[in-house]
Amino acid sequence: MHISEGVLSAQVLGAGMVLAAAGTAVGLKKLNEDKIPQAAILSAAFFVASLIHVPIGPSSVHLILNGILGLMLGWVAFPAILIALLLQGVLFQFGGITTLGVNTVIMATPAVVCYYLFAGFVHKPGAISYAASFACGFLSVLLSGILVGTALMFTQESFLEVAWTVVIAHLPVMFIEGLVAIFCVGFLKKVQPELLPKWSAAQQQAILDSRTKMVEKQV
Repeated sequence: MHISEGVLSAQVLGAGMVLAAAGTAVGLKKLNEDKIPQAAILSAAFFVASLIHVPIGPSSVHLILNGILGLMLGWVAFPAILIALLLQGVLFQFGGITTLGVNTVIMATPAVVCYYLFAGFVHKPGAISYAASFACGFLSVLLSGILVGTALMFTQESFLEVAWTVVIAHLPVMFIEGLVAIFCVGFLKKVQPELLPKWSAAQQQAILDSRTKMVEKQV
């Protein structure tokens, strides 16, 4: 869902740079030493997933993973996505340097929005957690598509048809990303739930107490 070079107007490119810089500044402020390895791994996953793409006009269809990335990183998604997009532009000429700000906003803003919408539900039991995870993956791609369309329309109204094409073409990706988010959250809840957002020491202690009681019953 990257926008290529030479498509957007100077005003849209400038606005994208300013917004991306602001989001990245907030993300770097919230990035602590413990979160650096997690951010690096997720940035690498985003980098690889976004490389496998099918061009559609000035944009492209591909896996994004910004939903799960935003869910786990919050505002740190901005610098993580910025670095991945920069490397893609420099190494593979995918996206572009002048469009780096706009593409970062397109990918990272939905990630942060989904963090605030769904982070509080992933530790809930059963269906609530699965529904929140799916909605996170689905909505992040939908919002990115809407932002692509908005950037194109602010450049030239004749891009409206292309904008709709981009959103519709990503419908299968929205469902796939929702399923990927369900799998990732379900797996992490079993093996390392502290990597998920809103994890507290109280929750960890509750799980340990529960496991201790189970052992005592077995004994």
